[in-house]
Amino acid sequence: MPPAAPSSEPTPQPSVPQQRTKARQGAPLRSWLIWLTGAVVYLLAVFHRTSFGVAGLEAAERFGVGAAALGTFTVLQIGVYASMQIPTGILVDRFGPRTILTAALLLLAAGQLLLAVAGTYWLGLAARGVLGLGDALTFVSVLRLAANHFPIRQYTLVTTLTGSLGFVGNLGATLPLTLLLAGPGWLPTFLGAGLATALVAILIQSVVRDVPAGTERPAQPRVPARQIGRQVLTAWRVPGTRLGFWTHFSTMFAPATLGLLWGMPFLVQSQGYSATTASSLLMVLVFGPMLGGPMVGALTSRRAEVRMPLVIGYLVTAVLVWSVVLSWQATLPLGLLIAALLLLSLGGPASMVAFALARDYNPLGRVGTATGLVNVGGFTATTIASLLIGVLLQFSGGDFRIALSAMVVMLLTGAWRIAVWYRRTRAAVFLAEARGEDVPVRIHRKTWDVPVPLAESRLP
Repeated sequence: MPPAAPSSEPTPQPSVPQQRTKARQGAPLRSWLIWLTGAVVYLLAVFHRTSFGVAGLEAAERFGVGAAALGTFTVLQIGVYASMQIPTGILVDRFGPRTILTAALLLLAAGQLLLAVAGTYWLGLAARGVLGLGDALTFVSVLRLAANHFPIRQYTLVTTLTGSLGFVGNLGATLPLTLLLAGPGWLPTFLGAGLATALVAILIQSVVRDVPAGTERPAQPRVPARQIGRQVLTAWRVPGTRLGFWTHFSTMFAPATLGLLWGMPFLVQSQGYSATTASSLLMVLVFGPMLGGPMVGALTSRRAEVRMPLVIGYLVTAVLVWSVVLSWQATLPLGLLIAALLLLSLGGPASMVAFALARDYNPLGRVGTATGLVNVGGFTATTIASLLIGVLLQFSGGDFRIALSAMVVMLLTGAWRIAVWYRRTRAAVFLAEARGEDVPVRIHRKTWDVPVPLAESRLP
């Protein structure tokens, strides 16, 4: 592979032998079929994850609880998801994505079946916890499947396509699920969803293979807990992994926080729109990344040097959007809200850059662990933002302008950490070049770059 044109973003060194040769070749049709089958699991996971968005009122009536107790379902699910990302990465590296995807499907099915028959709040809460556990196993597994079957130049595109398919699952959990709950009702709807999910496990076992045909899956011997801890620490010490973590932290949380919890109350209680209008507006958070994700993926897979400028551009845009939204004194016009939600929704496609960084800067045998670490970032930020907004609403007497200012604080915090680890990641590439190691893209030193001797003393 000839050296590419100079760029301002570090494109990392190959993580496994022959990666440059592989990068010239596209993935075969069989790999696309395997990825698509695995991505169906992620689609189902997002469907199950977001199903309470339309089933919430019926759940409140069924379990006899109020809004506060009902919100616990969402907090529990996000908490389980975030806490399981590092263990999921380790499990995927140890047992392979095919096995973990099968386990995910069985847990998702069990969660929905339990929810279908649950008649008490605590049993319903347990059902959503089981479902959250299954959900937590899916995304990292699909990305590891993509890393095994696709060259680096196609990985970002496949990652964003995976995210876009997830939004199809989100759409399925809106109007179609509403009609099913209004027609057949709670028990048949969730019972059918659970049984259909369990059947997909047969498809995974029939179609999905961990590695391409003719490639042996490396043996993964049982390792003690101490060594697993070292593997996680090793992945965390890689500057590219840290950059991926803070990229995911900063770009994903705004649309997720609005879509999962606070978007509807803000639009209805603060802006005075009807619930129907508000739900229609929130659909922008779905359609934006569905359409923008593949375009971002196609661009960044062809031109890796635009990845971090794209992320930085999103962060600047998001801060400007929140500045306008929070400073507007009257009710925000529909056109302005649509534009604001559309721009914020692009944090979803921008967050996919984080997984490309994890893939590029880590050897293949550690990609699952690194991806899990990166994926913790966005969900940690979503949990913190959701809790902060709730606390600020309580202490401000329901003032959403004060409460949503937490979003700006989170964005600025993430941008600061991105700046730190972007410089250190670039320094790692300069050090590799100074040692005579091969890097796929030559980069030019900027005035703001870390000096190489300083970088060598500070980077792990």
